[in-house]
Amino acid sequence: MTDEGFTAEQIDTSRPHPARMYDYYLGGQDNYEVDRAAAERVIEALPDIRLAARENRSFLHRATKMVVGRGIRQIIDIGTGIPTSPNTHEIARSVEPKVRVTYVDNDPIVATYAGAKLINDGNAAFALGDLRDPKSVLDHPAITQLIDFDEPVALLLVAILHFIEDSADPAGIVATLTEPLPPGSCLVLSHATLDFHRADQIAAVREVYRGATATLNLRPRDQVMAFFEGFDLIDPPGLVQPPFWAPEAPVPDDPMLHGLGFYCGVGVKR
Repeated sequence: MTDEGFTAEQIDTSRPHPARMYDYYLGGQDNYEVDRAAAERVIEALPDIRLAARENRSFLHRATKMVVGRGIRQIIDIGTGIPTSPNTHEIARSVEPKVRVTYVDNDPIVATYAGAKLINDGNAAFALGDLRDPKSVLDHPAITQLIDFDEPVALLLVAILHFIEDSADPAGIVATLTEPLPPGSCLVLSHATLDFHRADQIAAVREVYRGATATLNLRPRDQVMAFFEGFDLIDPPGLVQPPFWAPEAPVPDDPMLHGLGFYCGVGVKR
């Protein structure tokens, strides 16, 4: 299931888009010159951003395996971004082939990839939706027709909430999205932070994103922790930087890994 009939105004390639910039950080090809130019400015200010993106992606994979391993058989992945294999449904189905996945993103260009790369093998759907309107996301047919809220659900908010301004009430958005989830559901979340870089680096990166389709809103650890209200963090590992969240092998003693500007965690609804 995909949304169709996009207008030229909806498909904006005149400004960099965070999802396409993220694709560039990961070494993908599904981006435009405007995205690459903006991403290179970020890399100049924050040379470890490529590593941070890769480690964040690895966290997504490990967390998906963990929640499916706990028995969850349905996933809502909001802020899908440009598909980068292995995608969430591929990781989930490597553990349990019957997992159902609904992807949500606000970029029509992402939707054009959904049919070929995300939902072509059944038990998956795509919703073109805006996280800032969480009620409409939950009411989208791609969710209502595939997700059963009488059973546990894994909600993935990976590297997305830092594109929501404080004025849009990100904590309220998370509360609305998690309210219908039954006990035992999981919240998988990662968020960029200002805790590990110099003020001048942060200012330079924020300036780049001011010209993008979404601004960058970095938050300290306590504000990220607050998004888990109503959930018990799986601890260990707790809320940590991506390399240190349930690593599958010993983490190298590399100072760069300790300086990556992301927090991530998984919570279980009470």
